[in-house]
Amino acid sequence: MDLVTVTGLSKRYGGIVALSDATFSARAGEVHALLGENGAGKSTFIQILSGAVQHDAGAIMVDGRDYRPANPDGAQARGIAAVFQELSLIPDLTVEQNIWFRREPLTPLRTVRRAELRRRTLALLEKYDFPPLRPDQELRRLTLAERQIVEIAKGLAKEPRILILDEATSALPAREAEWLLKLTRQLAAEGRLVIFISHRMAEVRAIADRLTIFRNGRTVAAHEAGAVSDEEIVTQMIGRHLDRLYPERVATATDRIALKVTGLSSGSRLSGVDFALREGEVLGVGGLQGHGQRELFQALFGATRASGRLELWGKPASIGNPRQALTGRDGIALVPEDRRGQGLLLTKSVRENLTLSVIGRFSRRGFLSRQKEAELVREMVGFLRIKADTPEQAAGTLSGGNQQKVIFGKMLLTEARVLLLYDPTRGVDVGTKGEIFQLMRDLAAKGYAILFHSSDMPELVHVADRVLVMRNGRVAATLEGERISEAEILRAAMLQREAA
Repeated sequence: MDLVTVTGLSKRYGGIVALSDATFSARAGEVHALLGENGAGKSTFIQILSGAVQHDAGAIMVDGRDYRPANPDGAQARGIAAVFQELSLIPDLTVEQNIWFRREPLTPLRTVRRAELRRRTLALLEKYDFPPLRPDQELRRLTLAERQIVEIAKGLAKEPRILILDEATSALPAREAEWLLKLTRQLAAEGRLVIFISHRMAEVRAIADRLTIFRNGRTVAAHEAGAVSDEEIVTQMIGRHLDRLYPERVATATDRIALKVTGLSSGSRLSGVDFALREGEVLGVGGLQGHGQRELFQALFGATRASGRLELWGKPASIGNPRQALTGRDGIALVPEDRRGQGLLLTKSVRENLTLSVIGRFSRRGFLSRQKEAELVREMVGFLRIKADTPEQAAGTLSGGNQQKVIFGKMLLTEARVLLLYDPTRGVDVGTKGEIFQLMRDLAAKGYAILFHSSDMPELVHVADRVLVMRNGRVAATLEGERISEAEILRAAMLQREAA
């Protein structure tokens, strides 16, 4: 008997149809993958299951009984918890306070029993063999990967029978992602249902028993995981045959140096980094997570204090903050790691997000030209194929892939020609990934210089012209040509002596 059965599920937001007559069924004791492009309806579906959103039509049965929770507390009462890609944590609280928020052990006087809170936290972390976390650490001091682990702990603390994992591995380094995949299988073996959302097909293959595919708000297929090929899955997801994920890598680099870095250091995570990025080049940055990649990008964009020497287009540059980095065609622009926390103003419109940092391009003597702004926005929305009802739609209501396109549009409107792309395909679907990779190659062909980090190693192998491998805050190796492979990147990250 199925633990969850969904029939005819529909949800509209005004004129937008998020779900239309969707169906779904899943059993206890299985990992069930939910697949589809960004905007296919997956997020709306799991928001309904988790009690965050009410559906308009259709029926949901859980354990053979009607299920329509009024809120997440109602979902939790029926044994359902969700771990969302977009985190629901409070920066000013500690790890343990976030895990048990609104469920803290209290004294008769309604104060928190701190010793019991600590005991529960340590017991939870030990039970599921969590990666190291300090219970008393403030959330704001943690990396995005560590915050994602706290979000997972928060979901597991509810002891759910049905756990929804929404792109939970996308922010995790390889070792932590492997831990979560192993834990997912463990939960299924205990008789729980895990609904698993990921755009990484290798993860789906590693753990899923069955899978359901959404497209345009509808259920288009359901399969036993081993009964369908990757190519068939992708075709059903996007409704067309994907010719190739990675574009042909054509050499477009010139001899002109766009960015030269000498002795760049920042804190204890970045030490004496040297490299040169050429015009027309896509230069990858790889290695095991936590070895200075994030600090390198932050230092280059002026988001953290750093020492060393920078040259942009042959001229010395001093970048003490992001404003100094964004200096028109000779400057540097960044696509950040956390699109919702660092890249977008979620309550503002697509138009406002695109143009906020380039107001000078359509203002004169303190007056704004709305016509010029509208032209810039219309051009960028069309160029990047951003799917929004109107430019006035709030950025936070877009799918993850379209949010990422808005960040790319904002970056391109700065006209900076040195682009820092930090994990730009994290949490986006295979179709949008292909668009981003093609855009990168097109920009390189136009003379842009691109520094590109990805936590997904095959992306570096197939997209970058060269790869810098980071180890202990330094460049351990520079790989070119046939040396660019997953094996060589891992070898340089773990075994080789440091050499630029």
